[in-house]
Amino acid sequence: MRRVAGRVWFAVTAVAVLTGLVVQVFVTAGATTGLFPTTAGRLVNLFCYFTIQSNVIVLVTTALLAANPARGSTAFRVFRLAGLIGIAVTGIVFHTVLAGLNELAGAAKLADFLLHTASPLLTVLGWLLFGPRGGIDWRVIGLALIYPALWLVFTLVRGPIVDYYPYPFIDVDALGYPRVLLNCLVVALLFFALAAGARALDRVLTRRVVVS
Repeated sequence: MRRVAGRVWFAVTAVAVLTGLVVQVFVTAGATTGLFPTTAGRLVNLFCYFTIQSNVIVLVTTALLAANPARGSTAFRVFRLAGLIGIAVTGIVFHTVLAGLNELAGAAKLADFLLHTASPLLTVLGWLLFGPRGGIDWRVIGLALIYPALWLVFTLVRGPIVDYYPYPFIDVDALGYPRVLLNCLVVALLFFALAAGARALDRVLTRRVVVS
């Protein structure tokens, strides 16, 4: 029953995330304002957001878990942790720093809720309840943290080229490099703390599963 419940949870998570991504794509494609005047430009920019990329990783990994909850390859464990930590940081940063910066309605508001609130909650709760367990070690953590590091480098290099930064706290034009680098350090520490916390909690939950 637990295996079935897990597969259902992962499937629901994947559907919720897919719905949010599809709605957001249509909202972005139909936008008439903003820095990027073409539909292609807006869509490319959309997929440069950490939120969107993290949700894509969550979508793929939860869909794979819905099909087979026993997946345990190193590559899968790395992407599972990258999605878990990435979407957790997305939820934390959004609700503590970014929420309320834009007034949204209709489809845009639905996509915002699914990608910034529902996805983090479903993903984190799904991991706590159904795992998979025993897959987080320091090597997996190190590999999983490559993704946010590469995203940050890409964003800071791309920003001056296109004159656009996806989030206010890394806007070099507005804040300057010293403040942005300090913000990045704080977020990096959050990533590491969550990853280390996930490892510790995973060990505790693994022992409980073995004992039970």
